[in-house]
Amino acid sequence: MSDVTTSAKQPLIATETGRVVSDKMTKTITVLVERRVKHPLYGKVVTKSNKYHAHDEASVAKMGDLVEIKACRPFSKTKSWALSKVLEKA
Repeated sequence: MSDVTTSAKQPLIATETGRVVSDKMTKTITVLVERRVKHPLYGKVVTKSNKYHAHDEASVAKMGDLVEIKACRPFSKTKSWALSKVLEKA
C-alpha cells in the first residue's frame, strides 16, 4: 500500500491573461489571449490567439484592459470563463 497523506491543496484552475476586445454584452467580456509558440518543423516563433467570452458580474472591465480570467462552470453555450481580476486599466 502506498502511503498517501491528504492535504489541503489548492485545486488546479486554468487561468489566462489577455486584453478585453469587447465589452458590449451585458455581464460578458470578450478576451483575446495571445501566446507565442515555436513552429514544430521550422522553429519560427509564431503568435497564436484565442478569444474567450468571460463572465463579468459587476461590469468592471472595459475595452483595452489587461485582465486575468479563470475557467469555471459553463454560464452559456459559449461562456465558461469568469473574470478573476483586472491587472491593468486601459
